[in-house]
Amino acid sequence: MHASPASPSVIRRSDYRPPDWLVPDIALDFDLDPARTRVRATLIVTRNGDHDRPLRLDGDGLIPLEVRIDGEAATPDQWHMEAGYLSVSLSGSARKVETLVELAPESNSKLMGLYASGGLLCTQCEAEGFRRITFFPDRPDILSRYDVTLRADKARFPILLSNGDPVEQGEGDAGQHWARWVDPFPKPCYLFALVAADLACNADSFVTMSGRDVQLGIWVREADLPRTGHAMQALKNSMAWDERVYGREYDLDVFNIVAVADFNFGAMENKGLNIFNSRYILADPETATDIDYDGVEGVVAHEYFHNWSGNRVTCRDWFQLSLKEGFTVFRDQNFSADMGSHAVKRIEDVRILRAAQFQEDSGPLAHPVRPESYMEISNFYTATIYNKGAELIRMIALMLGPERFRAGTDLYFDRHDGQAATCEDFVLAMEEGGEIDLSQFRRWYEQAGTPHVRATLDHDPMTRTVNLHLHQSLAPTPGQPDKAPMAIPLRVALFDPATGTHHGDELLMLTEPQQSFSFPDFATPPILSINRGFSAPVIIDTNRSQDDLAFLSAHDDDPFARYEAMQQLMVNILVGRIAGQPIDEAAVIAAIRQVITDPLLDPAFVAEAIRLPSEAYLGDQMAHVDPDAIHAAREALQQRIGAELEPDWRAIHARTRAAEFSISAAAKGARKLRNSALGYLVASGAMDGPAIAFVQFEQAHNMTERQAALAILANGDSAERVAALDIFYNRYGADALTLDKWFQTQAFAVHPDTVDLVEELGRHKDFTLANPNRVRALYGAFTGNQWAFHHISGKGYRLVADCILALDRLNPQTAARLVPPLGRWKRFDAARGALMRGELERILAQPGLSKDVTEQASKSLEYQDRVRPRTAGGPSISSSSLRPRPRHRQPPCWQPD
Repeated sequence: MHASPASPSVIRRSDYRPPDWLVPDIALDFDLDPARTRVRATLIVTRNGDHDRPLRLDGDGLIPLEVRIDGEAATPDQWHMEAGYLSVSLSGSARKVETLVELAPESNSKLMGLYASGGLLCTQCEAEGFRRITFFPDRPDILSRYDVTLRADKARFPILLSNGDPVEQGEGDAGQHWARWVDPFPKPCYLFALVAADLACNADSFVTMSGRDVQLGIWVREADLPRTGHAMQALKNSMAWDERVYGREYDLDVFNIVAVADFNFGAMENKGLNIFNSRYILADPETATDIDYDGVEGVVAHEYFHNWSGNRVTCRDWFQLSLKEGFTVFRDQNFSADMGSHAVKRIEDVRILRAAQFQEDSGPLAHPVRPESYMEISNFYTATIYNKGAELIRMIALMLGPERFRAGTDLYFDRHDGQAATCEDFVLAMEEGGEIDLSQFRRWYEQAGTPHVRATLDHDPMTRTVNLHLHQSLAPTPGQPDKAPMAIPLRVALFDPATGTHHGDELLMLTEPQQSFSFPDFATPPILSINRGFSAPVIIDTNRSQDDLAFLSAHDDDPFARYEAMQQLMVNILVGRIAGQPIDEAAVIAAIRQVITDPLLDPAFVAEAIRLPSEAYLGDQMAHVDPDAIHAAREALQQRIGAELEPDWRAIHARTRAAEFSISAAAKGARKLRNSALGYLVASGAMDGPAIAFVQFEQAHNMTERQAALAILANGDSAERVAALDIFYNRYGADALTLDKWFQTQAFAVHPDTVDLVEELGRHKDFTLANPNRVRALYGAFTGNQWAFHHISGKGYRLVADCILALDRLNPQTAARLVPPLGRWKRFDAARGALMRGELERILAQPGLSKDVTEQASKSLEYQDRVRPRTAGGPSISSSSLRPRPRHRQPPCWQPD
């Protein structure tokens, strides 16, 4: 289980067996110091079953000082260390085992276990960080009650927090103080947390549906207190929503959140003490964009919802990770939709799914929602687990309907409260509570890849019948060459092109490789609206014409289907232009004009509908990606749209300016549309475009408009670009989160010198590999910049590989997340593919490489492109080098916790 990084062992789901020993109770006593912390752990252990196997406790980087059994010092023949384990020989069915260990939090650059960050001490234990704190059977099916005592220097660490409720506190000797926390609910060790710090608290309270008063606290640096109001309101809204929608009430007397600057993930749902990356807590108009505000609201909700879908009911093993993450993402998506716009939220979620998970599904790292094996579990905090996992829950909810879905979730929570459960347990509860057979649906958990559905519509004027013919396929993925048919719920409607109305909105179940459905009483051929609301995470390919798509983009009453039709119009034109075909862009221009002049449409929806597909998305439509051709085609279409509709963009930009800031849905929608109009106006080539963007940059009373203007200017070569970047840096250089935007904006710019600029920024005095946010802002953003990252010279690949190798020595988890973009080498031309493959080989040749990076790089090199070509929808476009192909989709994920 703990092989060397050169040859990591593989953990398989089929090898699961129940633990030999259980730990119903654990007491932890911490003597906290950044340089030298001592941890005494007292474990009450009970033998699980009839066996004579020893107690094996995981440990990583610990210095063992003492081992005691039932209060007596253990003899040398009673314990020994082996391959990362502390093995203790025990007789009887129940014993008390004590260990004393020493560790150095300030030297813990991996940010797993107990570590120092900006003057505070904090923990991150998911997935396997608890073993870096004390010896323990570090697996999620060991549920224990925790009694924790924290001791530290009072002047340096006046605040001492842990899980559960505070029960005692007092003063110690030599300026120390102590606090005791008790969590009455058994939990796995990955949910353990502590914080020792000098922090200020935004305190509030919430009265639960049963009348209990819960004390709420958001703990941050004193200077950051004014930026915590939005997070606190999001927390209270989340608590009320979970009671109303799921009937779930919070169960402790206190709920604390601590913001930390150095954090590998977005946040962590530790029972009663959530620890957050500060970017998902701090927000004010001056430093946070609307996306940041939405991110704070969504992540606060996500972690709070975990109290039931993750904490009270947890995972049996890490192969069941989507049991808690997919379900909780679904819950936070619906919460955010209720707080804002359901239509826009669904579009945003699908865009994220396609941008990350579909891509993951089509590459070397494809894996099922419930994986069968892994080398390093941290590599499986993926878009498949989170975002696709949420889509599986959404399909179940659609098939059951609200009442039966609620009955299923009630049964799941009641049946498995206080247990470590499996994905199968969840599905069984849905079957019984929802009175449905989900036998075939289980394949969504078992089979990797994104299903491809071909839909054709024919009309028989004699019988007035319309036939919808559906054909599904699922391409081979690593380790799964052959796939069985999936159960795919598809919402469809048939529109009368003469009246603009449709005949019903039906849910069809596609369960066979090929199925046909008939619809009577159609005198003329209708237009198909399919996968409405994105009812299933599949690729739809239809025989709809450009005229059909233009009709749907104007008349479809399903917001997602309307958005989808507009996007497909753009994709078809761009792919055709890249293939060198004569393409008439008038249909897109007309469709955009109709959308932006419709006074009844939500501005946020309009901004989404007129947004051009990203270069990465366009690349995913093709058999082989040509970054230069894609970039040129997209830039040309953007310029044409900008020029043709220039008066409209000027008018929209002027009328959507607000006198004051608000985070209402209407205000956010207006800002989104205003920024879209500015982008098209500058792209039009208008002489005053950069000047208008610079005025918005300087006069903006919020970060949403300021950063949007900066990003638009960063794509060009104007004097305003240089001035804006300098002004932004000088204004926000002291604020780490906002400075991340400065790095990110330049790394993502479609500018000819972006590669050289990223190299230069990597040497900037404010860049550091020690902070994951800063790494993601520069190198993470750069890998998402298709045109720059895939520069034909290979400089972009080399830059990222150098970063991975340097970062792997400090923080393997963050380093491993930069590997997948290199792993898509089979999708590009031979020259680029060879360069990417060469960097992967160079990474794997590095002595002492972590198993995190080893797994990602080795799987990427083994990649064989067995994915079948496809069209993205609409008519096929013939080209020998640009055959459409199957496409498959984040902190990640959405960012992982």
